[in-house]
Amino acid sequence: MTDPLRDAQATILDPAGLSINDFDAVFAKLNSSTIDLADIYFQVSRKESWALEDQIVKSGNYSISQGFGVRAVSGEQTGFAYSDEINLNALLESVTAARAISKSGTSHSVNIPSWKPQPNKHQLYTGTNPLNSIDEEAKIALLHFADKAARKHSTYVTQVIPSLSASYENILIVNNEGSLVADIRPMIHMGMSVIVEKEGERETANYSAGGRYDLNWLTEEKIEGYAHEAVRLALLKLNAKPSPAGEMDVVLGNGWPGVLLHEAVGHGLESDFNRKGTSVFSDRIGEKVASAGVTVVDDGAMQDRRGSLNVDDEGTPTQCTTLIDDGILVGYMHDKLNARLMNTVSTGNGRRQSYSHLPMPRMTNTYMRAGDHDPEEIIASMDKGLYAVNFGGGQVDITSGQFVFSSSEAYMVEKGKILYPVKGATLIGNGPQVMQQITMIGNDLALDPGIGVCGKAGQSVPVGVGQPTIKITNLTVGGTGS
Repeated sequence: MTDPLRDAQATILDPAGLSINDFDAVFAKLNSSTIDLADIYFQVSRKESWALEDQIVKSGNYSISQGFGVRAVSGEQTGFAYSDEINLNALLESVTAARAISKSGTSHSVNIPSWKPQPNKHQLYTGTNPLNSIDEEAKIALLHFADKAARKHSTYVTQVIPSLSASYENILIVNNEGSLVADIRPMIHMGMSVIVEKEGERETANYSAGGRYDLNWLTEEKIEGYAHEAVRLALLKLNAKPSPAGEMDVVLGNGWPGVLLHEAVGHGLESDFNRKGTSVFSDRIGEKVASAGVTVVDDGAMQDRRGSLNVDDEGTPTQCTTLIDDGILVGYMHDKLNARLMNTVSTGNGRRQSYSHLPMPRMTNTYMRAGDHDPEEIIASMDKGLYAVNFGGGQVDITSGQFVFSSSEAYMVEKGKILYPVKGATLIGNGPQVMQQITMIGNDLALDPGIGVCGKAGQSVPVGVGQPTIKITNLTVGGTGS
């Protein structure tokens, strides 16, 4: 089994001529009687990507990045400095910059901590470097297989653009409590973009999947499935009618449609927005915020999932945090800073894009738990409405909860029967209100295939979403049809 701390020492500290003993000098300078929290986040990241177009390799990229970020928190003030050079002089210079913050913390005695390596509570993913898990010829062969798999599904396919990416990160977090925490983070992703053309009409569709695996996880059987799905979605659009507009019942499919939950509700449950009183969920713990039966959790401790972490970017073990329980708001997602200011503890949701960014409370894998209705029963209950199976992009206003989402696969339903596919459907509403308009919850909980990327305050991090099939009454649908 891979030892993250030993690997961090070999990958991060040894090449820089650093040892754990050097942290004595660094934290002696970093600590002061008004510093409430101080830490150093080291990161070495290797990334690789390949893409095929016109059945030839059009791009192949490899990059290495490394550096550290020093944070010093005093009260609500944060001093932060980072460097892409890992050495003792750079550390000491960054400490001087990070300490240049207002002296608003609570005065307390200062001691140089005794360094305590912390074993990881979780072992959620492989320690294998996915970049080295198969050779270059095998990676290119996967792309050619994907191209052929898509083309054989239909003569209408005119272009296939398969892509493959992998990354491998070594993380080391040192803080003023003396904790030494490390993690090894693999990630892979395969994408399929397909163009179909029929009688002068052209449509494009995409499908992708991934997670914290090595590249041996991508079997030909899986790739065949991705190709089939991308072609199916593109052909579906060729035959789709314009979506009608108006207020109607909407059924959301399971899995990736949970991105609406992520955007319209999840961000509003991150603790920084609630501490500042800018979320629609601020000061509402214990209140009914969703229909009975609606339970929403954020779980960063799921095996191999894209949004999973053994520890968050502050060194806190991840966990399953219940946010809404049977319709009642019971919790928020916390990082260390906001948890301290709200007199609670971190939930393992402190996340950052890289060493050059500050951590903040972010989602990991956020999903709604299953109910007890059969999905076919939910469809059969509709008199007239929209069945939105899959989503494209969307946006939400955290303060108001207003959202707009576009559907990439949707069908009109009448008298409990799915009639025909539609395109151009957008869902418009208010997140907290929609949570109270959920009337049926399916027993078919599914998570997304491993494609989520979440943006917040200029930072992007990998996430997971999910939900069962759900029915929402009286939701506004935008479209161009009648």
